[in-house]
Amino acid sequence: MPKILFVVTEDWYFCSHRLALAVAARGQGYDVVVATRVLDHGAQIREAGLSLEPLNWQRRSLNPIAGIAALGCLVRLYRHLRPDLVHHVALKPVILGSMAAALAGRPRTVNALAGLGFVFASASSRARLLRPVVRRLLAILLGRGGARVIVQNPDDREFLVTRHMVAADRIHLIRGAGVDLQEFQPRPEPEGAVTVALVSRMLWDKGVGVLVEAARIVRRRGTNVTVTLAGIPDAASPNAVPEAQLRAWNHEGIVDWIGFCDDVPALWARTHVAALPSSYGEGVPKSLIEAAAAGRPIIAADGPGLREIVRHGETGLLVPPGDAEALADAIEQLAGDADLRRRMGAAGRKLAEAEFGADLVIGETLALYRELLGTPWPDG
Repeated sequence: MPKILFVVTEDWYFCSHRLALAVAARGQGYDVVVATRVLDHGAQIREAGLSLEPLNWQRRSLNPIAGIAALGCLVRLYRHLRPDLVHHVALKPVILGSMAAALAGRPRTVNALAGLGFVFASASSRARLLRPVVRRLLAILLGRGGARVIVQNPDDREFLVTRHMVAADRIHLIRGAGVDLQEFQPRPEPEGAVTVALVSRMLWDKGVGVLVEAARIVRRRGTNVTVTLAGIPDAASPNAVPEAQLRAWNHEGIVDWIGFCDDVPALWARTHVAALPSSYGEGVPKSLIEAAAAGRPIIAADGPGLREIVRHGETGLLVPPGDAEALADAIEQLAGDADLRRRMGAAGRKLAEAEFGADLVIGETLALYRELLGTPWPDG
């Protein structure tokens, strides 16, 4: 059986975004191995019938010694397992994993960039310093003979191609991680005051602060709207919203911070509107695909990835990034018009069915595997 190795930073991310794909690949006859940092989801991966190789690395660490150690670990792993194809997920595995694949002589790689993220989207000094280095590394590593790249939206594809990081014939557009259309079903709106929910890691560049400010504006205007924040701070991110700040907002009563949500379909069932005013550099946010599949209208910042699922005036409303006043206007518009919410929710469900279903996304990815594995072992 051809062996596919997934290299992912965190076990929770693999389970939420790639587990269904890996299980489908196993069902197609592939021998599937997962290499990731194991915290709480190792048993879930093994119970799915997948082999697990724990990695000892930190997702956001920029320590060069730690980076060299991680690279050496991957080289040894690739030489030991001898995978026929390696699927790297997100920027750090793409860079370190592609280096390891070159050193270990494993040239067939699928490199999935779930958005361009912090390095390319942030205006911070650290991101500006990293950007030219990362560009050069990607241009070298992704130009290898057996390397292919998956992006989730056309803006990212254009960015990578026009800046000569990836050749156009090596890049594939596959929209997101897919959504289980049976698990996420439209439900009638709940009774009572309109609720707006943001489901995400609690990061500043996910627009958490902008939504809180919009909630204040809406309250000052006298509109009865509840804003829910569902998620926890990401300790590995420099843009994490401190837990103390989340608790302060909750104590103030301006938002309802519920922490990690382990039943997202139930959350959307008791919510009227989804929101994500992100400036992060998204692929296509899974939380918004799930909200659309659940028949909820969406308010999002007008940016790459977000406008793939939010068709302005059709499935939701787009607002300028960082504009709390515009976000408050959009919240009030949807809060005051139940018919508009229903029409947008129904359109979002149709869009999810047409373009973002898990079966479609998994099928497109498995087709890419077959294409790569069916070609001669490439040189370079």
